[in-house]
Amino acid sequence: MLAETICSAVSAAGLGIAAVTAYRKRFLTATRIAAYSLVPIGLVLTGVVEWVAGIAFKPSVWLGFGVLGLSWLLFMTTRAIERRSGTTRAERKAARAAERNEAVAPAASAPSLGAGATAGPAAAKPQPQPQPRAKKKQEAAAPGDDFSDIEAILKKHGI
Repeated sequence: MLAETICSAVSAAGLGIAAVTAYRKRFLTATRIAAYSLVPIGLVLTGVVEWVAGIAFKPSVWLGFGVLGLSWLLFMTTRAIERRSGTTRAERKAARAAERNEAVAPAASAPSLGAGATAGPAAAKPQPQPQPRAKKKQEAAAPGDDFSDIEAILKKHGI
């Protein structure tokens, strides 16, 4: 009963403000204010206010809102984690399918960083190879061996 009285008072006040606005010759604004002010009395007459007041004081209704809130919180948490990982469900599924179907040849070609045979007259003559002077130069050449690992990783990812 109190809710219906409050809604009626809000509608009456809104209609009064609309009348003052119309008196100031702002008819479009006055019409809009009158439309908004008739909504609360319309809700009272249709019974929506009574229905809302009836469910607002039931503990089972508030428990239902709590469960809906928990559901929303869990959903948004999973979405945030999914976005942070940078992948979507479809992308993960495609990655798993590609992983199963991926054919990495065990006898993949060696990287082309080593000394290869060149065509032409220079290939016929063996070139003298300089002797390494110190162990440091050999260690400097060792990172060249790691390129085969990098190449295998790049091939695995399709790059």
